[in-house]
Amino acid sequence: MKNTQATLSRIAVNQSLLSLALLAAVLFFTTVPRIQAEDRDRCQRRVVHAEHELHEAIEKHGRNSKRANHERRELHNARERCWRERHQWWDEHEHRWHTERDWNEHDHD
Repeated sequence: MKNTQATLSRIAVNQSLLSLALLAAVLFFTTVPRIQAEDRDRCQRRVVHAEHELHEAIEKHGRNSKRANHERRELHNARERCWRERHQWWDEHEHRWHTERDWNEHDHD
């Protein structure tokens, strides 16, 4: 009788562990892609914002103004951060991701 109870207890523990492992796997595989997509969206938003700020600075202060040069550096930093974190960068003009570090530092000169 005792042997049967011990076997049943081991089976119950094993089933619980298996259920827990399955739940952990499901949570992991559904959470990771969502986090990656959020990171990609944040990266894209940073570049879009920096592009917008640069265009505004050029329009209001002139192409070679201190403000425009500052915003060029901000755009460069946003692209660099995307590249460092994702090995991709967002091209707002072409509306696409680049997988090569091939942006033109002077594309707004």
